[in-house]
Amino acid sequence: MELDGKHVLVAGAGVTGKSVVPVLRELGARVTVTDGNADRLAELEGLDAELVPGLTEPPADTVLVVTSPGWRPTSPLLVAAAEAGAEVIGDVELAWRIGQLREHPPAWLVITGTNGKTTTVGMLESILRAAGADAVACGNVGYPVLDAVRGGHQVLAVELSSFQLHWSSTIAPDASVVLNLAEDHLDWHGSMEEYAAAKGRVHHRSRAVVHNVDDPWSTRIAEEHAPDSARRIGFVLDTPRAGELGLVEDLLVDRAFGADPETSAEELAEIADVRPAGPHNLANALAAAALARAHGVTPESVRAGLRAYEPAPHRAVEVAETGGVRYVNDSKATNPHAALGSLLAHESVVWIAGGQLKGASVDELVAAVAGRLRAAVLLGADSPVIEAALARHAPDVPVNRLLPGDDEPMTAAVNAASALARPGDVVLLAPAAASLDMFGGYGARGDAFEAAVRALADGAAGAADDGS
Repeated sequence: MELDGKHVLVAGAGVTGKSVVPVLRELGARVTVTDGNADRLAELEGLDAELVPGLTEPPADTVLVVTSPGWRPTSPLLVAAAEAGAEVIGDVELAWRIGQLREHPPAWLVITGTNGKTTTVGMLESILRAAGADAVACGNVGYPVLDAVRGGHQVLAVELSSFQLHWSSTIAPDASVVLNLAEDHLDWHGSMEEYAAAKGRVHHRSRAVVHNVDDPWSTRIAEEHAPDSARRIGFVLDTPRAGELGLVEDLLVDRAFGADPETSAEELAEIADVRPAGPHNLANALAAAALARAHGVTPESVRAGLRAYEPAPHRAVEVAETGGVRYVNDSKATNPHAALGSLLAHESVVWIAGGQLKGASVDELVAAVAGRLRAAVLLGADSPVIEAALARHAPDVPVNRLLPGDDEPMTAAVNAASALARPGDVVLLAPAAASLDMFGGYGARGDAFEAAVRALADGAAGAADDGS
């Protein structure tokens, strides 16, 4: 980290660039920033860095490149930098190295996986704070790790994507977990093996490696990437064995960190303490508890933290109940694996789905939930793919596929779902797909769903008033 007077190139002028440039300048580096978007680059004016749009090769004297995580390793600029002998890292790796310069470096508890990362990191932050720790959730959750390190926090609950991990080489968490793995981002990584390898980097230097016994990929990644010196802890949605956390009747229990894990289990919380409900969120809670317990948190603090946790927006949030039908927004279910967990939390569902599948298959998902589907309402670019999967695996389920060009498509989808639902059903937005074909992001999609549901509920209430 001796960067005084050295030339550092920052690739990307978005959130990462805004976070990285001031730190590099504080370290005395000469900084150049490049981005293909000139308007975004202009937002960094005043940060005492040279702004150069569209570089495909680094300046000749560049010793370090700090890249935004979304830049692919095959990007011409990053390939040229590596060939020129410059080290290429991400902002997470930079944050780790800067943190190690402190007299008392922060503890890192790191979470990755295809689904459930943000919920788990939020649960972990809540548990740590219940224990009295100066803790903060950061990383892919929206608060840059570099800013959290500079803020002087003692414990970091860190959510990392596979992109961020690809550009990290020396981070050494106190504890780490890969929650699960399913097809996602294969257009970036190229294959499931490469995607798994990127996720596995989280374990390379970890002191405690947590894995999901119920997820073969999570277990395999722990076996292949954990160092020999690491402690191994499993979690399972069943009775745990020694060395695991799990469920006994209506309790979350710990047989890994208690006084005598071989013969007894410590009670951590009740299933009712975990929100949002559903098996996938019980798994998230067990993962968060395992990381917290690895850090020395007591069972009492685990329970208090889970009870205090407030779910983030667009993650299995119940919006309203009208006419005996509940409406749930899980717009964050942006791939089939996430949608599976959401659908399995309900017995009878009118499913609103569709968007950009990014090459992922939905056949396994549809086959697994066919018995729970009252009906399906489909919208978005890849809705024909989901419709075909429903025809193969759930031919008796009524399907309403909205045609492109429908005015206010989410309003049309909610109204169509309402017409298909019966009292006791859940109308569930769990798209199994990305949103950018129709919306500005999963948040905008969820907002549109919630607005349509509230309009529907207000209309029903007005009709009832008129009839009274």
